[in-house]
Amino acid sequence: MTTTKNYPDNITALYARLSQEDALDGESNSIANQKKILLKYATDNSFPNPTFFIDDGVSGVTFDRPGWNEMIRLSEAGKVKTVIVKDMSRMGRDYLKVGYYTESFFAERDIRYIAINDGVDSDKGDNDFTPFRNLFNDFYARDTSKKIRAVMRVKGNAGEHLCTNPPYGYMKSPDNKKEWIVDEEAAAVVKRIFALCIAGKGPMQIAKVLTADKVLTVKAYYAKRDGKAMPDNLYRWDYKSIAGILERPEYTGCTVNFKTYSKSHKLKKRLQNAPENQRIFLNTQPAIIEEQIFERVQELRANKRRPTKTGRQGLFSGLLYCADCGEKLYFCTTNNFTPKQEHYVCSNYKSNTGTCSAHFIREETLKLFVLQRIFDVTAMFFDDIQSFQNMVYQQRFEVAEKAVKRKKKELEQAKKRIAELDRIFKRIYEDDINGTISHERFLKLSAEYEAEQKELTEFVKAEQAAVDTYEQDRTDFDSFAAVIRKYVGIRELTPTIVNEFVKKIIVHAPDKSSGHRRQKIDIVWNFIGELGQDEDKQTIERQRKSRTA
Repeated sequence: MTTTKNYPDNITALYARLSQEDALDGESNSIANQKKILLKYATDNSFPNPTFFIDDGVSGVTFDRPGWNEMIRLSEAGKVKTVIVKDMSRMGRDYLKVGYYTESFFAERDIRYIAINDGVDSDKGDNDFTPFRNLFNDFYARDTSKKIRAVMRVKGNAGEHLCTNPPYGYMKSPDNKKEWIVDEEAAAVVKRIFALCIAGKGPMQIAKVLTADKVLTVKAYYAKRDGKAMPDNLYRWDYKSIAGILERPEYTGCTVNFKTYSKSHKLKKRLQNAPENQRIFLNTQPAIIEEQIFERVQELRANKRRPTKTGRQGLFSGLLYCADCGEKLYFCTTNNFTPKQEHYVCSNYKSNTGTCSAHFIREETLKLFVLQRIFDVTAMFFDDIQSFQNMVYQQRFEVAEKAVKRKKKELEQAKKRIAELDRIFKRIYEDDINGTISHERFLKLSAEYEAEQKELTEFVKAEQAAVDTYEQDRTDFDSFAAVIRKYVGIRELTPTIVNEFVKKIIVHAPDKSSGHRRQKIDIVWNFIGELGQDEDKQTIERQRKSRTA
């Protein structure tokens, strides 16, 4: 209903509503059948100005419905004199809300209320059964919600997709609607969005790039694909849409169920579910984005980079950390700076008034250093791949492997104890039933064993996660090798190259005790972590009087 429509006075509001659940009951609750019944009743009883207010496909547990809202607006304006519905459930299935409208809202405005099939007519006095009918309708909605949730729970635990429509980049298979296949045209845009993020651009910047290149928005693309009316803004991408795409793990080929939940069937607001309550199923559809790229994007998103007021952004922004206080180094530049003057300082420095020293380092200096380190690592890799791999494993996993062996042994012992506690529970329960031990003794023992089992279960969960992470880390060498091969012979650094090679750069305070400025830089590489090399290769040195970086 539109607010601009001219309505007569003394309206007889004929209200009809149908939800998806009600539609399963057959023709009796269809909108067409409701309209037929309502109009016949109004005509037979000479009610003036019969006017329909319709809500098709809207649940009865919510009262935020277009047709209903329009009828209430006109009621508040004094234009509605009678409200007629087929039965009480058409008005709604929320006991408290229905009671408010029938016993307060309509009564205060002297509006007659009629539910035809339930024999309710406010002009004929209170119907003692009306509150019970409202309560039963509320129970029906609650029961229906429980059944739907149970069905969704079963589907979700079986790994089926719970969302109605696949994410942008996928589409339903024409052979099996439960399967997702890659929508190549949209998937190319998704890949470009991830590539732009790896290149150091944030959602707002990516949105501007796609808008400038006249890439159809998600809404416009769907409209074009499905042959529907095109929206007004075909190419104006919103940064929220970009962020949503960058955060969807489904692009790696997995299904994530139970990401959100609602507290009640009467509350439509969805809340974010805790990670431990979500279910992830791997390899449920073809991957559009490699898992390593997705994880790298999440790391970059966690360390958001913001351009300076000049519009320039540091090549290493978000990657530099102070070796002493652990805080990030931020990029410093002005419109008057030359590239050689642009630099980074510790965010805790604050012009010598903070809690840390500057840890000053020029970007030009850092560019040369990181590029040289990439050359060194690449040379080590191609000189002797096996030795390089052994060195990585030795440095990263030699200590960890001993710890993992210990964890695995402790895990095995903990799992055995959990199984033993289950047997003990059963035995003391039988002793309690048989009277072998007192009930008080049973309660004390069971509380102690339950506490122990809970503690062991949490221990197993945490240790198993650590073991799984270790096993995954051992396979990451191949991913780093792929990055090395991809960028053989590079001559200069780009944001993409930096983000694919480097996970973190740790900047130490300069040491000037030798008469030279020596500054140690630790690089944490993606996939393989730190590589212990000759200290001279990890140190930038220049004479103190030199002005060049």
